[in-house]
Amino acid sequence: MGNLLNLITPLHKSTTREYLPRMMDEKVECMLKAKVYEFDYWDGDRRYGYGGYSYKAGYWAPIAQGLIDHYSLKKGSKILDVGCGKAYLLYELYLLGMDVLGFDISRHGLGDAKEEIRDKLFVHRAEYPFPFADNEFDLVISVNTLHNLQIFDLKNSLQEMERVGKRSYMCTESYRNELEQFNLQCWALTCESFFDKDEWVWVFNEFGFTGDYEFIYFE
Repeated sequence: MGNLLNLITPLHKSTTREYLPRMMDEKVECMLKAKVYEFDYWDGDRRYGYGGYSYKAGYWAPIAQGLIDHYSLKKGSKILDVGCGKAYLLYELYLLGMDVLGFDISRHGLGDAKEEIRDKLFVHRAEYPFPFADNEFDLVISVNTLHNLQIFDLKNSLQEMERVGKRSYMCTESYRNELEQFNLQCWALTCESFFDKDEWVWVFNEFGFTGDYEFIYFE
């Protein structure tokens, strides 16, 4: 198994959240809308997801540079993003000279990607076989996507990341105690795999995932 990293956590902690109001706000209806992963999820009311997700110049740049530094990537290194959404992180990696590809299930999300990389993105489900050769990518990443899969689909995706990437990194929602577990259950709209950090480590070992990983917590 790989190493525990700290790349996404600073951005995650910069956002404030009100947990109980979300749980009390017709959450089942909101979950059903969110799990369509189209306009409502990205740019509709906050109760359905992001509440408007647009490009902010430089916002993802520290994460992009952190990945390049940690993995000693060079200009032209091939990177795949599994569940890239609007692909703003991929865009920052592209600006830094990386050869990027990404996929997501959301046509709305991909349609709002930066025009310069839109032809490098395609619709695909993370649990399906990836249409790439073994070790085709220098790095495969997935940020806050794979917890949206049920465990049998999660296995498929982790093993595909392992197969097509020379190295890999994934970030997922998790918890360390009952308070963080409760907050996550209040906040999450699309999460299917509610695992604490030790359970995630077990999953990685059980499914043969040797990449690096990061957990975000709802403190």
